[in-house]
Amino acid sequence: MNIETWLSFALAAMVLCFSPGPTLLLVMGQSLTYGKRSVVPLILGVLSGDIIAMSLSVLGLGAILAVSATLFTLFKFLGAAYLCYLGIKAWRSKAAKAEETAQVASGAIFKEALLVTALNPKGIVFFMAFFPLFIDTALPYLPQVLTLAVTFLLVSALSVSFYSLFAGQLRQKIRSPKLQSGFNKLSGTMLIGAGALTATMQK
Repeated sequence: MNIETWLSFALAAMVLCFSPGPTLLLVMGQSLTYGKRSVVPLILGVLSGDIIAMSLSVLGLGAILAVSATLFTLFKFLGAAYLCYLGIKAWRSKAAKAEETAQVASGAIFKEALLVTALNPKGIVFFMAFFPLFIDTALPYLPQVLTLAVTFLLVSALSVSFYSLFAGQLRQKIRSPKLQSGFNKLSGTMLIGAGALTATMQK
């Protein structure tokens, strides 16, 4: 793979990863709820979800999703329902408990980020359709796929870090329980909105 092809892929990955979507809305919502301590589990969860989506694409599930309206719809509504569930949970959370539970919530934050990312059918179909555009058939296949995968994961980690740190720092500046409760409701609204957007997306 030449440097021009790699740079083109990296630029395309940056546009995709930094554009608002269900995963980034989840990241913002969780960071507003739990603060900067959520950054590491969010990054690990999103990257794990990306790896699952890429693996499923390589195994052929992306092709099945691309041609099966029923399976695509099933994945879509599973992801949408989970996002709405997280949004409702954020709405019901109390400001006084947000800081107290931030440390022990790492496992739950990781799981939520992983599931939202992995259950996004667009991601699986994207990897199936996007990666081949940058593959040179005259060169060995596996090294190119690994290079693209690692590049995408690095860009994804940068995107999640940026959004989560921004939201986390914003929340840390707010000490008022009333405002923290407002942030919880804002994050819940964002998650429910992400669920609604996921439910309406088309192949």
